[in-house]
Amino acid sequence: MLAYLIRRLFAAAVMLVVIILVVFGIFFLVPKWAGVDIASSFVGKQADPAAVEAVRQKLGLGDPIYAQAWEFFKGIFAGRTYAAGGDVNHCSAPCFGYSFRSEQAVWPVLTDRFPVTLGLALGAAVLWLIFGIAAGVLSALKRGSIWDRGAMVVALSGVSLPIYFTGMLSLSIFVFGLDWFDGQYKPLAESFTGWFGGMILPWITLAFLYAAMYARITRATMLEILGEDYIRTARAKGLKEQTVIGKHAMRSTMTPILTMLGMDLGALIGGAILTESTFNLPGLGEAVLDAIKNQDLPIILGVTLITSLAVLIANLVVDVLYAVIDPRVRLA
Repeated sequence: MLAYLIRRLFAAAVMLVVIILVVFGIFFLVPKWAGVDIASSFVGKQADPAAVEAVRQKLGLGDPIYAQAWEFFKGIFAGRTYAAGGDVNHCSAPCFGYSFRSEQAVWPVLTDRFPVTLGLALGAAVLWLIFGIAAGVLSALKRGSIWDRGAMVVALSGVSLPIYFTGMLSLSIFVFGLDWFDGQYKPLAESFTGWFGGMILPWITLAFLYAAMYARITRATMLEILGEDYIRTARAKGLKEQTVIGKHAMRSTMTPILTMLGMDLGALIGGAILTESTFNLPGLGEAVLDAIKNQDLPIILGVTLITSLAVLIANLVVDVLYAVIDPRVRLA
């Protein structure tokens, strides 16, 4: 197990370097090849030429590309100083960029909003895993029944309906119609009940979309596994059905579910833009949406890095869980 963990950590470290270089290329190399003035993109199209030139010097855009890549990479781990003449801006580690429009480092902006997005993603993940897996397993065990058909109709609806439609529908029913919630988000440090009341509708709305997909993949995987030889052998030995399903079938079923969870949860931690904008949650999704409207490129760059790193970390955790669920994975 230790050797497996070391291999995965080494692979994650290599992937981290690759991700940072790819993000650098997307935001600094590709625009340059396309003939876009990178400095004006960081300042905004309405900036005066002097401000654009100052940012060009601060970012070192006249330096060789390998020097720019090194400064970008080093800044994430050791911080970075942006200097042009007498104007100096320091960005402490981890430096995910510096917004010259708002005159502040990107990392504090992200950390202020990150707890909101993290709470949204984790809460919704718990709901969609419980209800999605349960619905998928029951549908597989009761194949062809009314429950199976009804659950798959609901799952198809969840996948088909856009998140902003279900979000606005839930607001109109439970906030404006039944008046069960006030629809206002409150920070957890301010009030737990206020925070929970403001998050429950976003959790349910987001979980409805993902639970539908997890129910479908669970049902399909479970049906395939129930036809395997080792399941028939377990039943032939006289094991209880709960043991056959819970101990043998579910272990194999969890593998594709964990794969999906690693990707979905990592992407959501980078910001659930539609959900956050629908419910006015001050998370990373709303931050990147505001940055797009204001053409604040460093914020977009920072959220892109956060999303990439979140997917990397989530998949590293999934790799470790693979080894726990199926010991054969450790030999791979």
